Amino acid sequence: MSLPETLSLLMFGLACAGLMGGYNVAFTLSGIAVFFAALGTSLGIFDSNFFLAIPGRIYPLITREILIAVPLFVFMGVMLERSKIAEDLLESLADLFGPLPGGLGVAVVFVGALLAASTGIVGATVVTMGLLSLPTMLKRGYSPSLASGTIAASGTLGQIIPPSIVLVILGDQISNAFQEAQRSHGLVSTQVVSVGDLFAGALLPGLTLVGLYAAYIVITGLLQPQKAPSTPWPSDIDPKIFIRRALIAMLPPIILVFAVLGSILTGYATPTRAAALGALGAILLAVIKTSGTQIYKRAAMVSLLGIILLVIIDLTGVDIRFGQDRLTGIERVIMGLSLLISGVVFTAVLTAIWPLLKSDQLAQVSRKTMHITSMVFVILIGATIFSLIFRGFGGDELVAEFLENAPGGQWGALALVMLVMFILGFFLDFIEITFVVVPLVAPPLLAFGIDPIWLGILMALNLQTSFLTPPFGFALFYLQGVSPPEVTTRALYKGVIPFIGLQFIVILLVVFFPALATALPNNLLS
Repeated sequence: MSLPETLSLLMFGLACAGLMGGYNVAFTLSGIAVFFAALGTSLGIFDSNFFLAIPGRIYPLITREILIAVPLFVFMGVMLERSKIAEDLLESLADLFGPLPGGLGVAVVFVGALLAASTGIVGATVVTMGLLSLPTMLKRGYSPSLASGTIAASGTLGQIIPPSIVLVILGDQISNAFQEAQRSHGLVSTQVVSVGDLFAGALLPGLTLVGLYAAYIVITGLLQPQKAPSTPWPSDIDPKIFIRRALIAMLPPIILVFAVLGSILTGYATPTRAAALGALGAILLAVIKTSGTQIYKRAAMVSLLGIILLVIIDLTGVDIRFGQDRLTGIERVIMGLSLLISGVVFTAVLTAIWPLLKSDQLAQVSRKTMHITSMVFVILIGATIFSLIFRGFGGDELVAEFLENAPGGQWGALALVMLVMFILGFFLDFIEITFVVVPLVAPPLLAFGIDPIWLGILMALNLQTSFLTPPFGFALFYLQGVSPPEVTTRALYKGVIPFIGLQFIVILLVVFFPALATALPNNLLS
């Protein structure tokens, strides 16, 4: 092994050690990269012209339209979280599923999946679900292990259930890696990988996980009712009341998520535009939910109705673009109607958001969104500098050669990468792994002819499992921080083991039945 290759491995190992030590991610990556670049330059084994390429690598990344979806999806999730929609949804579903064995646990899984879909941030989802549902589950007689395991597992669903920022970031990196594999390895393929493809590919595995989680809790409630007791409906209350309450609480967030996801999967909107729609929808739902004044609620409902009408008009296919030389009579009418509706929607939105401005809720959500978004992009910049210097030492060629010569060929290389990512998931966050590891290992794997969508879904499922696995799983640390004293570390570890088993079942299903991840995106493309 040459000296530059040795330095590249040392550089990668030192970066992992620094990140595991808890040092700042972005500055650790960029600082170690600059240090090794300076060392290599002084030894005459590194071309300092690589530094000149850094601005040209960073600017296109931070200006990519698809990454604008990140702050918009974050805003959507934080706004839904702050508006107490999840809390009402949990209470209504808990009452609805009460008579079912493990009914409260099933409600937690469904709410966790919905909250995960809207945020995609494991820490935020686990902490929120822990604060909302863990005390209630313990009060209703659930065993600490089952209660904590259910919440931790449900919180990680944000890794795989679209739409989420995790899949946006991973989809962008897989797309870049696929292009790199085509360019570097001479692949001939007309396939283009988009974030929407990854959303479509993750849908069936994600829903399969939700179904398996719910089935496990129900079976546990049937076989061991003392661990997951049911809560019968009071005899003097009409069950229709519970159904009505659940529908009222469930429909708004579900419609919002389905509108966002549906517009992406059908090709009506790009992920960025769909995320903007989701952010505006979350604001209006928060107004309807939290405002005590009818005029603001009505303004929000008028806004939602106006947006729906504008979408319907757009779907008619009538060309109402400005600047046309000739407009037919129907085009003039529809253009005028669209302008009128747009004006009404604009005025109604300005009216509706006033209580959020007055209560400082909009400012708080915006600050939280800015904090998370800044973290993501600073890590992206640091990872870009690191990967560029790593390539300057020939590290990418070393990784590619190592994977190409791995025992077992394609499957051996894939198993090795999955094992490494699983272990790194104990210590590093998904964003760090996606920005640092995926660009290094994905191009060689894709050069074997592996389907990029299938690979991306496997990586997401693999890291989701890693975040649940004791003793280092991130989800466990987040939940432990908000758990009452009766939820011991041993109970928490014991509770997540069955869910980890379910995770592995879904991973094996995707491995042996790739259509589970590829059928939907392929059908949407055809």
